[in-house]
Amino acid sequence: MSAGRSTDGREVQIPLQQAAPSLAMPLSVAPLLTSHSHRSTNPWPPTDPTTSQGVPAGFLPLHGGFRDHFVEALEAKYCCESCRLVLCQPRQTECGHRFCQSCINDILSHPNPVCPADTEPLFKDKVFRDVCCHREIMALKVYCRSEANGCQEQMRLQQIPDHLNTCPFFEVPCPLGKCKERMMRKEIPEHLSWKCKYRETSCEFCMTKMPLTELQKHKETVCPAFPVSCPNHCSLSSLPRSELSSHQHECPKAQVSCPFHGYGCTFKGLNQVMRQHESSSAAEHLRMMAKRNSALESKLDDVKGELLERFKVLPVLSSRVAELESSNDELREKNRQTEQKLGTMQKLMSSHSEKLLELELELRSLRGLRDEVENLRGTLESVRTRLNALEQGGRSGSGSTHTLASLEAQMNRHDDMLSVHDIRLADMDLRFQVLETASYNGTLIWKIRDYKRRKQEAVAAKTLSLYSQPFYTGYFGYKMCARIYLNGDGMGKGTHLSLFFVVMRGEYDALLPWPFKQKVTLMLMDQGPLKKHLGDAFKPDPNSSSFRRPVVEMNIASGCPLFVSQSVLETGSYIKDDTIFIKVTVDTSDLPEP
Repeated sequence: MSAGRSTDGREVQIPLQQAAPSLAMPLSVAPLLTSHSHRSTNPWPPTDPTTSQGVPAGFLPLHGGFRDHFVEALEAKYCCESCRLVLCQPRQTECGHRFCQSCINDILSHPNPVCPADTEPLFKDKVFRDVCCHREIMALKVYCRSEANGCQEQMRLQQIPDHLNTCPFFEVPCPLGKCKERMMRKEIPEHLSWKCKYRETSCEFCMTKMPLTELQKHKETVCPAFPVSCPNHCSLSSLPRSELSSHQHECPKAQVSCPFHGYGCTFKGLNQVMRQHESSSAAEHLRMMAKRNSALESKLDDVKGELLERFKVLPVLSSRVAELESSNDELREKNRQTEQKLGTMQKLMSSHSEKLLELELELRSLRGLRDEVENLRGTLESVRTRLNALEQGGRSGSGSTHTLASLEAQMNRHDDMLSVHDIRLADMDLRFQVLETASYNGTLIWKIRDYKRRKQEAVAAKTLSLYSQPFYTGYFGYKMCARIYLNGDGMGKGTHLSLFFVVMRGEYDALLPWPFKQKVTLMLMDQGPLKKHLGDAFKPDPNSSSFRRPVVEMNIASGCPLFVSQSVLETGSYIKDDTIFIKVTVDTSDLPEP
């Protein structure tokens, strides 16, 4: 940056990059981007040699060597072999010749480049920077680049940027920006004082400061103190523009309407005639006002009557609004409850849809097995028929013995296959029944048929206990089942029905919190009209192994050995059609999602 003075004595900063002409001509001034008060000891660019980082832009020529006016005659070693100018960022080739950076780049860009001094082939990786030569050139003395404007200063080449920041002969543009004129730095104060058409000036009427180019337009359009004449050509010759509006109301030659225009008077005339009109038409103006006043009073009475009618309706409307607000609150609460129920139903439907999909897949496999079994049975019947026929006719010939043996072996093989399929079919039926009765909401309804037979088997120690089908707290929740001893277990053996709760190993145990902490309710359902269900509930003991994460198929059962006495069970309405119902409920209200 360089400095000059404006018309009011303020210092104006002038960027050099806006001020210097091009280096295209010898002895001209190069534009600079910045001034370097502390020059680096290394004048070379710090990175890419093809850029000019590290030296001020504009100090180096755009192409070729330096064109500055040197004080002493230069040795030939400082001149470029291509452009014959003083070397700029010198590069030395393998053959020992020196070139400017831009010149050697041009030569190397050609195919099969050769040195113009001795036609030796050139290779880019064998061209290096000549730091010593560059340092010597930067130390050479030159005249100021503003020598043509009268500057006689001499300095080292590397001092040019610092000198041009203060040189009074250096050409710069006008610091006001809009002016396109250029001048020497020492001419700036004179230019800003009286030559620049964009210099700051003051309006002699309102003393507002503005550029000189806007002064005339300001006076003609907006200056509040500029003298203007009355548009009505009255006796007043001139007045300030700011007073013109108020003058219009007083000007004797201004055309105005009667002040009673709003009451119906249509008279228009000059200000000086208006006073005569007002005095001569006073009675008429009073009649107009009375008529207008009468109309307003009539209208006011109508408005009052209408308002009274509306005030009568307000209490009814207020009560109606209160009712509507109450009804609206009830509807909002019902809507919220409905949305909650809908969300629950959607979750339930989602779990049931997945369950139905599994059932459908199981049914398809069952149908395939049944068809296969039927085919095997048909084949077996045909084999038996053929076997019987062969047995009856085989006595007549000895050759039929071998055929009969093969048919017997085939029939045995089919019998074995049929047995395997029967077992698989029974297993699939069992799995289908389990899936069909599985629950995913934490509630088990267990229907136990043939109570008398099963009770006798328990008494005879044939089947001591029964397991229910599995049920779940959710589709991805805990897997559980119930275990019942119809003839009792432990302290209740022979006297009570014992009922237990079992935590089973599930598919999603790794995602669930352990130990199991949900409240469990066990209940014997009353099938009579009074519905006097018998039940018991417990909270799991977190230290019990029964409620830790299962490592085998199921944990040790935990529950009530003395759940219900056999006398109460068999004398009440808990057994009907030789069937009892057991209900197990697991609290899932505070169960986190896995």
